[in-house]
Amino acid sequence: MGKRVLVVDDEKLIVKGIRFSLEQDDMEVECAYDGEEAIEKVRDGHFDLVLLDIMLPKLTGLEVCQQIREFSDVPIVMLTAKGDDMDKILGLEYGADDYITKPFNILEVKARIKAIMRRTSGKSESVKKQRFIEAGDLKLDCDGKRLYINDKEVNLTTKEFDVLELLVLNPNKVYSRENLLKLVWGADYPGDVRTVDVHIRRLREKIEKNPSEPKYVHTKWGVGYYYKN
Repeated sequence: MGKRVLVVDDEKLIVKGIRFSLEQDDMEVECAYDGEEAIEKVRDGHFDLVLLDIMLPKLTGLEVCQQIREFSDVPIVMLTAKGDDMDKILGLEYGADDYITKPFNILEVKARIKAIMRRTSGKSESVKKQRFIEAGDLKLDCDGKRLYINDKEVNLTTKEFDVLELLVLNPNKVYSRENLLKLVWGADYPGDVRTVDVHIRRLREKIEKNPSEPKYVHTKWGVGYYYKN
């Protein structure tokens, strides 16, 4: 059965072109033309990926991404017409998995979608081998991508959880920003190491009592990040 993709953009010609191209690769495509409709469709149906424009009526793509992350870990690729790096970083901070800048080549879009689907399907298989990780007062539910600290749930985005999971599974091992980018986002991810720094900062803000004096995720200056058990 083909993969299901939700395309969200208020420019109907763009949606039509993307839909036609993805359907040529045996993907099942649904469309939404504003932010509210996008959230409703993700709530009501299972999708393997969401292609989400930043500039939308009713709710922005960033707001849609943030709300979807409250109830779903579906991979999200942001589409942005702006060349500003901050928009791209913001999209990743809100829980997006990747971004593509308009105007884009549809072949690049399809290649990026397939790469993310390969990563997420491969990870779901490996996660099944260990459903829970307990480390001190941390408990990680790998299937549900949920974190509990002293039995209290802390809401993380998918990528924040993935970074923490990797570090906790390898205590005291220092990972460079380049290694984290490759292992968590994949070797074909087009972003740079600033993405890692953004996610580490947001992760610390959520799990550390004092982010400037971390208990869990530490920095080895000039080398990278590690989890201290």
